[in-house]
Amino acid sequence: MNMNAVGIDVSKGKSTVAILRPYGEIVSKPFEVRHTSSGIRSLIEHIRAIDGESRIVMEHTEHHHEPLAHELSRAGLFVSAVNPKLIKDFGGNSLRKVKSDKADSVKIARYALDSWTELKHYSLMDEIRNQLKTMNRQFDSYMKHKTAMKNNLIGIIDQTFPGANAFFDSPAREDGSQKWVDFIAAYWYVDRVRKLSLNAFIDHYQKWCKHKKYNFSQSKAEEIRGTAKELVPVLPKDDLTKLIIKQAVEQLNTASQTVEQLCVMMNEAASKLPEYPVVMAMKGVGKSLGPQLMAEIGDVSRFTHKGAITAFAGVDPGVNQSGSYEQKSVPTSKRGSGTLRKTLFQVMDVLIKTKPRDDPVYLFMDKKRAQGKPYYVYMTAGANKFLRIYYGRVKEYLASLPKSEWL
Repeated sequence: MNMNAVGIDVSKGKSTVAILRPYGEIVSKPFEVRHTSSGIRSLIEHIRAIDGESRIVMEHTEHHHEPLAHELSRAGLFVSAVNPKLIKDFGGNSLRKVKSDKADSVKIARYALDSWTELKHYSLMDEIRNQLKTMNRQFDSYMKHKTAMKNNLIGIIDQTFPGANAFFDSPAREDGSQKWVDFIAAYWYVDRVRKLSLNAFIDHYQKWCKHKKYNFSQSKAEEIRGTAKELVPVLPKDDLTKLIIKQAVEQLNTASQTVEQLCVMMNEAASKLPEYPVVMAMKGVGKSLGPQLMAEIGDVSRFTHKGAITAFAGVDPGVNQSGSYEQKSVPTSKRGSGTLRKTLFQVMDVLIKTKPRDDPVYLFMDKKRAQGKPYYVYMTAGANKFLRIYYGRVKEYLASLPKSEWL
């Protein structure tokens, strides 16, 4: 049976396609396909008309490959979306450096022939993973925006009610609201507290807590009133200052609400992935960090061994060796996903704070810390160990499932 390798170089709105067979036989010279219904339908018909088994390979881009991969897969064709680095590192057997859509499509087709038996079929799970990763990038963007809006509000409050943001450390609710922000919205100027008698403020604060459904603490009310008496505001207590604070509060609340909505959506998408129960059972991982990890790591089956996943994250130890010289202490590679490294460090931070005595990753980091290792060294070492455990547990779990459940 003929083997038809369909190499597709994906661009925004269009792709270049080349079809090869073994020993350099050209079935179709590179041609262009638009990402339209008629264009994709024409490509499907063209591939179906070729005698033999056809396998389609394209690079896994952020978004551009999705319409094509989705439609070709729905048509019953074998589609594989591979890491662009695998294509880039694939030998060109030439000293010339040629970079064009046509040359790339031929190179991808040659890669498809060379990796024919190892190609992984694009599936519904790939679509969910791509959707989850897209949401995670949105989450990261809005988290940065939320941090900027938080710093902006604190900067203003420091001029009307210095330190008011530090009265409470309650986490954000599902609707994005936070106690310290709601407090600032109500008591936006220090005079709104210190001009009341202690008993009057306690009564007012208690009613506010009840209205907003926050826990009331008389000792906290006394602390706030005592602190307010000694503060020196800078901005005048007028309608303009009140408007500035109101706008800053609204902007922060909007960003916080979006972040919390994305958390819920990401957790819902992640729960459809087969490894969800295994990942969520790991220490240091919760409903926020768990989906973020799954979004950035993706399908573990694409990693051939534990070292591959740590290299992907950039937390693998580098190598500096030549002849008889070999450097003993080498910094980590940092060549992988920066977003994944950031998430891993957040997981390590949770472990350091919660100190789970039955968790091997925490015990490993604690040992390194006790040996006097610097913060970055033991945190990176912990991330490396965590990823190796993640890889082993998830891969073992997937192997125990019927193949139809995770493809």
